[in-house]
Amino acid sequence: MGAGAGLGDDILVLDEAPHDWLFPRMAAVVHHGGTGTTSGALVSGRPQMICPFLGDQLFWARRMEQVGVAPAGQPQSRLSPEGLAQALGRAVSDEALAARATDLGALVRAEDGVTAAVGALERHLAPSLL
Repeated sequence: MGAGAGLGDDILVLDEAPHDWLFPRMAAVVHHGGTGTTSGALVSGRPQMICPFLGDQLFWARRMEQVGVAPAGQPQSRLSPEGLAQALGRAVSDEALAARATDLGALVRAEDGVTAAVGALERHLAPSLL
């Protein structure tokens, strides 16, 4: 049996999908809160719902809530159908989350991150190398 066996005809199971293509097409991005997935969701300009389970994922869930692009995280250790449904409902219907995600996504897409990172390193490290 395949990974999607028994899930129903309306569920598509993928081994992987390109975030840059998929996320902008979603009402909200539900994910585990890894750094790459969180940044991909930010770039997409879509609200997020994060279900963290370890390490920095808990940080990113809190941070995305703080910046206004996600409801409170739903840690997998305490995840319930009710909590999941409530958070997902807010992620797809809260106009303030959607507007903030759109605005923050535009800011992230406009930034030249590599140049900014090199500049920060030069400012902080260069004086100590002289």
